[in-house]
Amino acid sequence: MSNNPEFYKNGLRFQCQSSGNCCTSHGEFGFVFLTIDDRRRFAKHLKISTAAFTRKYCDLKDGVWHLKEDIKNPDCMFLSNKRCSVYEARPTQCRTWPFWPEVLNAKSWGKEVASFCPGVGKGPLWNKTEIEKIMIEDHENTKKFGT
Repeated sequence: MSNNPEFYKNGLRFQCQSSGNCCTSHGEFGFVFLTIDDRRRFAKHLKISTAAFTRKYCDLKDGVWHLKEDIKNPDCMFLSNKRCSVYEARPTQCRTWPFWPEVLNAKSWGKEVASFCPGVGKGPLWNKTEIEKIMIEDHENTKKFGT
């Protein structure tokens, strides 16, 4: 489902509540896709080479790199005590949550996202321009997934 500008034309309230829920797989929202820039940022943060980071922490599926997943544990491997242990280096996909085009519609935002994200409806009002700027960043990032 795609975004609906009419849905967020008056802005949306959101403030991260540090629940860690967005770092746990929720079906279609499970994979953390990575560009080469994301992998380089992670590697630098962890003080290892990009190649070493990629070998240790990533899988390639359909030509797209993503963080490895443990089928027995739906949490991101970098989630520790409901906190991102690599917050400063987190990938663009995580930086742009929850303003992804596919969830910026009444059905997805009100049911799917709000069901696991306690920050929906709280905090500052993000205006349409701010939301669209984040969506553009997310869109530009997705174009780089094969790198």
